[in-house]
Amino acid sequence: MLTMIHPLQSLFSWWPSLPWNRRDEHALLKANREYFSAFSQDKPLTEYEFVVFDTELTGLNERRDEVVSIGAVRIREMRIDLQNCFYTCIQPDQYVPKSSTLIHRITPCQTEEAPKLETVLPEFAEFCGQALLVGHNIGLDIGFVNRALKKHLGGALHNPCLDTMRLAMLYKESQWENYYDRYNLNVSYTLTDLSKEYGLPLFDEHNALQDAMQTAYLFLFFVHKLHGGKIKTLRDLFLAGRSWRWV
Repeated sequence: MLTMIHPLQSLFSWWPSLPWNRRDEHALLKANREYFSAFSQDKPLTEYEFVVFDTELTGLNERRDEVVSIGAVRIREMRIDLQNCFYTCIQPDQYVPKSSTLIHRITPCQTEEAPKLETVLPEFAEFCGQALLVGHNIGLDIGFVNRALKKHLGGALHNPCLDTMRLAMLYKESQWENYYDRYNLNVSYTLTDLSKEYGLPLFDEHNALQDAMQTAYLFLFFVHKLHGGKIKTLRDLFLAGRSWRWV
């Protein structure tokens, strides 16, 4: 049977937000959205689970570049659960550019045998479950993940997100001793520099799982240090940094 295709439909077949390219929302994402629509912030932090995650990419352009690996680790009762990690390389649609390989050391040969992103996404969404998501500059990572989820699974993750880079800014601000400290140009907010500064264990850079682990240590450090260790509930943490990004 012949199917009539509108000329615009053919021209923009790669654009996921157009009506004819929209997919039905995956059952996992529908359950995720419904759970977080009635989410409480008033429980003690020890009663929440956190998934700390990181991605490695072919580049930083959200429309053009792709995810080539995802790593994540779970925090339960405010302790890192080393038995509960997620890591996979991903085969992108495009060739992995040399410029990105020089950063994350994932070669085109490594991705050839890896699963495609549409295969990995349901597993990652299931791993995230009802946990809060944590990342260093998490807006970048969740942006790539949610764009891919909308394209392949018809929806997005609605888990609230916490950014350790913003926690670092808040913590440093609390340590200013005078007005001019805010103009200190020698302050670094990179994951490695912050971890060195606070004497945390160091992991290899630009490996998604290792970076997730590094971020998990940094997150726990700030939770214990902010407001003199008086942060007890998720709402306390939220109020400590009102400008944080929540999805």
